[in-house]
Amino acid sequence: MSGTLRLEDMRGAEHVAAGLVSRGIGADKADDKAVLFRRCADALIETGLSTAADACAFFVPGRIEVLGKHTDYAGGRTLSVACEQGFCVVAVPRRDTGVRVINVEGGDGIEMKLDPDTRPVLGRWSNYPMTVVRRMARNFPGMETGADIAFLSDLPPASGMSSSSAMMIAFSMVLSFLNGLPERKEYRKNITDMESLAAYLATIENGQSFGTLAGDKGVGTFGGSLDHTSILCCEPGYLSRYAYCPVRFEKKIPMPDGYVFALGMSGVHAEKTGGAREKYNRASLLAAAAAEAWRNATGRDDGHLAAALASGGDAPERIRGVLKNAEAGGFSSEELLRRFEHFHAESEEIIPAAGDALEAGDIEAFGAQVYRSQQLTESLLGNQVPETVFLARFARERGAAAASAFGAGFGGSVWALAEAEGVDVFIEAWSRQYGEKYPEAASGAWFFFTRPGPAAFELA
Repeated sequence: MSGTLRLEDMRGAEHVAAGLVSRGIGADKADDKAVLFRRCADALIETGLSTAADACAFFVPGRIEVLGKHTDYAGGRTLSVACEQGFCVVAVPRRDTGVRVINVEGGDGIEMKLDPDTRPVLGRWSNYPMTVVRRMARNFPGMETGADIAFLSDLPPASGMSSSSAMMIAFSMVLSFLNGLPERKEYRKNITDMESLAAYLATIENGQSFGTLAGDKGVGTFGGSLDHTSILCCEPGYLSRYAYCPVRFEKKIPMPDGYVFALGMSGVHAEKTGGAREKYNRASLLAAAAAEAWRNATGRDDGHLAAALASGGDAPERIRGVLKNAEAGGFSSEELLRRFEHFHAESEEIIPAAGDALEAGDIEAFGAQVYRSQQLTESLLGNQVPETVFLARFARERGAAAASAFGAGFGGSVWALAEAEGVDVFIEAWSRQYGEKYPEAASGAWFFFTRPGPAAFELA
């Protein structure tokens, strides 16, 4: 590695904060993150590493799914931003294949080797770095540089903001950088840009293969690459619209002046590796089953619902006709139809209309599309809980221009498009009312705001 950073460099709050601001993080957030980087460096020094040791550092944000509820894995569209909250990671290369990961906040850590036979431990945070190590060691045999890694995060866990994906991306970025993976032939053959990198990292999580990079056991979810694309590709100050399978950039839309995203984490954990995993996967399996029923009825080879919709101008009616008389994947025709109707409305109607409204500066029309999305999520997708329904409704009643639950569902968070001036007052009222309505869940709730932030980056 270049040696341009030393561990001691990460302890200088002023220049670390300046580096964060230069990449698009607000000055009001950067100082707090500089403290997190210093704590990571201190944690590594406390293990006996020299302050002069070569180091690398990365910031990996979470993301807000503005629109695009369970659309990505079916080839659909999403509208998303990277947020200013995320993982701060500091790493020092080793001269062996050992990997030590320190969870600074939790005060614990794990050790492993760059070994294709690593066995992840389910049900703990350690599942994520161990899954990354196992898959990368299998896809890129012969990696020789291990690492001592320390991390801290100001991203709420299990909140629907992709904390698990951000964590996995952070570890993959460290190992890729230290081992020079972008220079390897098998890397260049499969990964040619940030979008394809996002798609590959999504397969580490869902266990699928990517090109010639063979799949392996993921973390148990059948998701797409919205999270990874947002985290790696979004730009500060913009909402990004992508389509998927494969990942395709469509447009970026400026954040309306004078607005920020207020965020309310419900305190109902949307943990994909916990009890919500089966419910989360059900939405994915339903979309796959609907596409399978279409293929069986038509003889076409469309791989997902978006491809089926692209088969002709009358495709929506033809798909409905097929699903009315179909059963697939153990699901009834009614279940398949409801899943299709949600996907079609969210991906093909709501997202294009909402983006057009934002570009035209029509905040009211944007809010109307978001409201429709939230209503259909509750009535057709069925992945909401009373707490997220309340948060979205109260945010609108309190004056937010738009509000919607997001993420995997069955818990998680709600975003609200709120005026930057007075956002603290808005958040205080939002959180207070939520605490009065759901005091038990509110004990674990988080409320804060963010602007559209930068994609993941190395802190040089």
